[in-house]
Amino acid sequence: MWCDGSVTSLPSTTSLVDLATRLALGAGELIRTHRHDHFAVDTKSTPTDVVTEVDRGVEAYIRDELGRQRPDDAVLGEEAGGRSGTSGVRWFVDPIDGTVNFVLGLPQYAVSIAAEVDGRIVAACVHNPISGELFHATLGGGAFEGDRPLPGPREVPLTRAVVGTGFGYDSARRARQAAVAAELLPRIADIRRLGSAALDLCAVAAGRLDGYYEVGLNPWDWSAGVLIAGEAGCVVSGLRERAPGGRMTAVAGPKLASELFALLEELGADDV
Repeated sequence: MWCDGSVTSLPSTTSLVDLATRLALGAGELIRTHRHDHFAVDTKSTPTDVVTEVDRGVEAYIRDELGRQRPDDAVLGEEAGGRSGTSGVRWFVDPIDGTVNFVLGLPQYAVSIAAEVDGRIVAACVHNPISGELFHATLGGGAFEGDRPLPGPREVPLTRAVVGTGFGYDSARRARQAAVAAELLPRIADIRRLGSAALDLCAVAAGRLDGYYEVGLNPWDWSAGVLIAGEAGCVVSGLRERAPGGRMTAVAGPKLASELFALLEELGADDV
């Protein structure tokens, strides 16, 4: 259990999203400062699962600030793991979602920060430090890019849908995911693989993609983007009446969701 001891009075979702936004902007500045450095690149679970010293440094900044401003909160980050808390709030932190893009100099990566209370994501921010895009949402409070409400995805039939996805680090899983994509592609308009789950989810919320699905995401990958997509009016699912999570995270507009999700179930997209 991640929370130990007594729970103090909980903060407002507004205060949580304001903090997430400040931290994401500060982290984005660090990334821009160091993106052209000759930084070290290591690997984690597989040779294709990379991490840089910038990832670690940015996460350390976010964790230090959370420790200073909300010392009783729990934190779960991609690079440094978990820290327990007593406040009832837990933060999910991905310092650079899309590290491969960061290493290659492709401007499609983001800082992703979400706050969870009682098992529900209640505040979220996703920031692309290169484009300057700042997506944020609170539970029940809507989703925004900057000050502009996000419109949600287009209303299109399955045959005209442009769907985003991603592939895992394990070669066997990638082979299975590629087979699913090959079966899906003739039945939709096109597929996009942009390299950042957080930004893909925000792209659906912004109407730039019509749907998105991916297997194998961790909470720091999907938590912020799922809240933003849901608050923009998207249907969020893990398929087969499951909640979104590591086995499957899928989002689409209300009119597309039932048909797209049924097709993903038919193709066994979550069986990888």
